[in-house]
Amino acid sequence: MSTHVFVEGGGDRRSKVACRKGFSIFFGKLLGERPKPRIIPSGSRDEAYRDFCRPHDTGTIPILLVDSEDPVPAGRKAAVHLRDRDRWTKSLPDGQVHLMVQCMEAWFLADRAMLADYYGDGFRESALPANPKIEEVPKRDIFQGLEQATVNTSKKAYHKTRHGFEILERLDPHAVQQGSPFAAALFRVL
Repeated sequence: MSTHVFVEGGGDRRSKVACRKGFSIFFGKLLGERPKPRIIPSGSRDEAYRDFCRPHDTGTIPILLVDSEDPVPAGRKAAVHLRDRDRWTKSLPDGQVHLMVQCMEAWFLADRAMLADYYGDGFRESALPANPKIEEVPKRDIFQGLEQATVNTSKKAYHKTRHGFEILERLDPHAVQQGSPFAAALFRVL
């Protein structure tokens, strides 16, 4: 039995390669010697949904991983959120649908020491949103905080395609799991 993770991310070919590598390394650190999922960067969230909904081999377990884009009310399941928000009406089995709440970059807030190390001199951790409940931080505040925290570094301001997947590779999955109940649910399935 193999697992395929259809992930929102990667637009052009180069970005899809970086996305696949970033998630593969991240999940590899989490899973150690256990079997690793095949990462399939689909581009947009709608493309990831379409890829997930296509027929798959009987020996394949498809998993959908997308940003929630918006806050997810306490206790609401990922499948319900996506059905209500995006009007995705195909069957979305609970254990196979997962969210990066509210965006992948929320996970970065769980590993601030790694961010400081990645960006080096000029990084301003105090500019990042202070809420330790990273799933509650609005997407706009995450991006604004990352930009302000990194603008004076040698890498310059955070840029999703230049920095995002490199940061994902360096993230501590256990820190992400501690900060994100939705990530913890995904990790249990993997």
